[in-house]
Amino acid sequence: MAPYDSDSSGGEDDDYTETNVLLGYASKEASDDTISYLGGRPSWIDPTTPPSAALVKCKVCNDLMVLLLQLNGDLPEHFPGHTRRLYVLTCRRKTCRRKEGSVRVLRGVWVLPVEKDKKATKQSEPEAQPEPSKPAINLGETLFGAKPSTNSTSTNPFSTGSSAVPSNPFASPSSNTSSDPFAAAGLPAKELAAKPAQEPSAVTDLTKTFASALSLNTDTPKFGPPPPPEPWPQESDLPPAYPLYYLADADYETLDKIEETPIPKQTMDLDEGGGSSSQKEDKDVYESTIDKTFQKFADRLAQNPEQVIRYEFKGEPLLYSKHDAVGKLLAGSGKENKKVTISSVNGSKFPRCTNCGAGRVFEAQLTPHAIMELERDEMSLDGMEWGTIMIGVCEIDCQQKGLNYYGTAGYVEEWAGVQWEELKGR
Repeated sequence: MAPYDSDSSGGEDDDYTETNVLLGYASKEASDDTISYLGGRPSWIDPTTPPSAALVKCKVCNDLMVLLLQLNGDLPEHFPGHTRRLYVLTCRRKTCRRKEGSVRVLRGVWVLPVEKDKKATKQSEPEAQPEPSKPAINLGETLFGAKPSTNSTSTNPFSTGSSAVPSNPFASPSSNTSSDPFAAAGLPAKELAAKPAQEPSAVTDLTKTFASALSLNTDTPKFGPPPPPEPWPQESDLPPAYPLYYLADADYETLDKIEETPIPKQTMDLDEGGGSSSQKEDKDVYESTIDKTFQKFADRLAQNPEQVIRYEFKGEPLLYSKHDAVGKLLAGSGKENKKVTISSVNGSKFPRCTNCGAGRVFEAQLTPHAIMELERDEMSLDGMEWGTIMIGVCEIDCQQKGLNYYGTAGYVEEWAGVQWEELKGR
């Protein structure tokens, strides 16, 4: 099957198809998980060591950005001992919209050694990144009553690989983190940004997660030590945040079986002498007005119209278009771009990780309904203009350069595949 054209279909019955994609919905009421949400302020894995402020600045205007999505991304079957979070940020300036670098994605990671590695590792940074563990077999236990897809062999990030892994993807880790990025011991933000990493306390229930439940970054990979962290300003100097919505009621995507309507054949001859030529021209004009990729995107979302996020680690993104730079990158061969790596998973094509050089894989994407939720209370209709934001992440979940691999929270910029809303009427 061609890359990025699969429905990721799972089990079937006579009326619907269930896929491996998990859908998240916005809610003002918090569920078990208070880590995954839309809007609000980011809550860093270790509040005493936020990322450099340079990582959350717009690459166009250099202003600080605001949070669109924070996602609890622990994947114990793939990365045991890793506490992971994904952050999608955007610039609120109208002049920066539709420009590369106005949307950025960060991956936060905090690694603690697992039991089998304690005797073989030291608390200093290893010379090479560890290989991710092999996924468990027979994954995909029940999630809010949703059964796993039976016809698929792909790994389900919400699997209950052991009794320690709950089926609730929104369950919050036991570590107490504040939504205020500067909260820690009542110290001001400047002191927090400069404060050295503290010895991490025992972190339990690392497997409680949404994920166990996207600025086209094609820069050439750069290696070496990172620049010194840029201190954060006071919270009063931050741009206004979007309203806070928690992610709740995650469930596997189910689709009604709808047969595709075939494109009608052009049968009208304009004249006897040029009938065949006219039919061909009419057919070309007709088909040129149909964007099959967008139609598939719209039809898929229409079946679950209130979804704000789609999640499938190492899955396939749902493209908004094949005609823009992101669409051509993911739907094309990728041979013409030397900065692109073809992953071993589903033939995925993403720019390599700029932190370690490994390949990247798809993890999640935001849908247009997220815009409706975040801008619900705003009077202006001149709001965000993206169709979808896709997140591509390092396939080995590497740690930030220059940090001890174990025991220190680090932040790495990941790939944001932004497909902007079409300005012309379809």
